[in-house]
Amino acid sequence: MSSETKNFPWWAYAVLLVAGLFAFWPSVMFDFVNWDDPAYVLHNDLIKSWSPSNLVGVATETVTRNFAPLTILSLLIDHTIWGLNPSGYHATNVLLHLVNGVLVLLLVKQLTNNRFVAWTTAALFLVHPVQIETVAWISSRKGLLSATFMLAALLVRLRPDLKPKNEAWYVLWLAAALLSKALAVVVPAVVLAYDVWVRRQTFADAFVRQVIPGVMCLLLLFKTMASQHSILGGLRGHLDYSIWHIIAIDTTIMWRYIGMMLWPSDLCVLYDPPTVGIWKSVLLATTGWLLVAAAIWKYRSKCPLILWAAVTYLLLLLPVLNFFKITTLMNDRYLYLPCILFFAVAASGVSRLFYGAEVHADSALHYLARSMKLSVGLVAVLMALSATRQHLPVWRNPDTLWTHAMSEVPQLPVVRIQMAYTRYDVGQKREAVRMLQRALLECQPDKLDRQRIKDTIVSWSEELNSRTARRSMATTQ
Repeated sequence: MSSETKNFPWWAYAVLLVAGLFAFWPSVMFDFVNWDDPAYVLHNDLIKSWSPSNLVGVATETVTRNFAPLTILSLLIDHTIWGLNPSGYHATNVLLHLVNGVLVLLLVKQLTNNRFVAWTTAALFLVHPVQIETVAWISSRKGLLSATFMLAALLVRLRPDLKPKNEAWYVLWLAAALLSKALAVVVPAVVLAYDVWVRRQTFADAFVRQVIPGVMCLLLLFKTMASQHSILGGLRGHLDYSIWHIIAIDTTIMWRYIGMMLWPSDLCVLYDPPTVGIWKSVLLATTGWLLVAAAIWKYRSKCPLILWAAVTYLLLLLPVLNFFKITTLMNDRYLYLPCILFFAVAASGVSRLFYGAEVHADSALHYLARSMKLSVGLVAVLMALSATRQHLPVWRNPDTLWTHAMSEVPQLPVVRIQMAYTRYDVGQKREAVRMLQRALLECQPDKLDRQRIKDTIVSWSEELNSRTARRSMATTQ
């Protein structure tokens, strides 16, 4: 048996978990941020009681346009244990991320039968900077929890020795993933693609096996779509674009995602990608993607896993590419699961690069090639880990988060609004009003944001004037 196909020793798991802890444990000391955390935790009555009426609400109500009862249940458990101490919520996020890292290790090892590819992929998944938003942001619990169940579902369903009990566990884990976040609706398509291209089943046979999971996903989609009744927050300039305009923008964004995974600089809570006057970038990006697609298609028979990985990467991004309009064009958290496919393909490429030399067993060339391969993987992990520790403090509290956003995308009205709320919450109310006034002059808010800013200025100004009047009266008395 090749050393690459053996099972992992205990220390491989230990090193993986230590790396994940070292990367993200500092976030346990972070505060809540004023970016969905108030809605999910601070002002969410659903997580403050185990009363029957509250439990019914957890099971049936939506929070910030999302139907995710298991996510809300996890926050209810956190609140029961920790109250409003943010450390407990952050610790749960870190724990879920570590669990996901182990699941990634097991899944990639199962799919590739290559220890180097599996461990390198899992390590990069655990420590890469694009994961910061998902792990350090309490409100991203839904992404972490759904990922846990999605990975578990794929782990049992993509086994080489598939049995009826695996199908049952797959449906169970999928149901849990769907009740954590709607993103899980893509899982049946991922499994269908695997059965057709990797297992070589006929489409008809593979499709029948996904009927029940598919119906579950449709029901969840109907529930979620019925909840999408608000467009406040985020960015809205793209909501009126045609589907072809959105596709054009997506071709450039998806290359930007590749760049973020290769060299994660200038990460931010919000982005403002170009949307007009970009035809040259779109042409170049489209040409690049066509070349990638042609190469993958050429080797589909020789290496069907590459085709499946590419399609799975696209499927995982599909819900956030704005074919179904959402109030943001790109975010770091959208790469939480897709990055697994990218890292696995990259690690496979490195492994393949040194394969020829490694097959010379018991030779100096074998050990040299193996050492170089391991060094490449280790350097990549250490560089990602260093970048994560450097960027992680941005999410320490609302002030650090929006100060950083102001330095990256000051032109976004929502960033100015959130920065003003941050100042207001710490008692700097006059500065908050001035920030909103400058936003009206320096940014280009749309009609909704302009009215929101004006209403907030009036409300805060009246509050300041009332306080000034009370002080004046107290002085005269």
